[in-house]
Amino acid sequence: MKSLPAQVMTTSKALVFDIKRFAIHDGEGLRTTVFLKGCPLRCAWCQNPEGLLPKRQPMYMSSRCIHCQLCGRFITYQDHPILEEGEAMDQAITLCPSTALRYDSHYFTIDELMEEIKADLPFYKYGGGVTFSGGEPLLQWRVLASLLKECQKAGIHTVIESSLYSTHLQDVMPHLDFIYCDLKLYDAQKHMQATGVDNALILENIKTLLHSPMRERMIVRTPLIPGYTATDENIAAIAQFLVNEYPDVTYELLNYNPLASAKYEWTSFTYGLDPKTKALSQEEMEHFCLIARKQGLKNVL
Repeated sequence: MKSLPAQVMTTSKALVFDIKRFAIHDGEGLRTTVFLKGCPLRCAWCQNPEGLLPKRQPMYMSSRCIHCQLCGRFITYQDHPILEEGEAMDQAITLCPSTALRYDSHYFTIDELMEEIKADLPFYKYGGGVTFSGGEPLLQWRVLASLLKECQKAGIHTVIESSLYSTHLQDVMPHLDFIYCDLKLYDAQKHMQATGVDNALILENIKTLLHSPMRERMIVRTPLIPGYTATDENIAAIAQFLVNEYPDVTYELLNYNPLASAKYEWTSFTYGLDPKTKALSQEEMEHFCLIARKQGLKNVL
């Protein structure tokens, strides 16, 4: 794992791997969710592996390929194309009739991305806005700060979803209306094993938020991952940490999503869980909520 400063993306353009319109689970109201590419964590259960690497890459989706071999005019094609970014790949992607070949992300200037966001302005007046997710949006903190400022000028409600593994939280806080932040594992060693990074910076950033005016405009989340985060010990430790800082914070437990494993065939990453792993039952979810409440947390979702 490289040092944190080396992982910060410094391009003046936003690298975006998806824009989801009319989202209803990424904040209040109808939202436009912008997924910024690149993440310093390597969670074994990552739900968006296509957003991990902080660079644009060609992607081959074998299930869409009709084997017309039109791309063979520009790139090596045998059982599958050789994926290298460049002019030849640009031509091959343009020719592909089934979109089996594509780039996993696109660059946007601030103005271009604001045009995409403002296209949904009519929907924001009913309580919606824009949510920046990822990947880790704070990895692109400079463009994120610029986008948040522009959204503020346009009167658009702003949210980020973040791991908080960043030294640039203070650079975006003044321009945020709400924040969802993850606290996956309280034990530092287990956090390192499961995500590839230590959690000291994450805990410090959560403390900063919980002792600031943002504490009324944030939700701390723990994804309940079987074999990793979904243990009595972990939920109790996280809840106790939060109680000690601010017992009125809103704490949300998220059920495991087993569908993400299908995305890994498009990437160079390997899914860290058994694909047969199932989501938790309602009874199991209620069990973990009860553990959090027993520690003294007042607002558990």
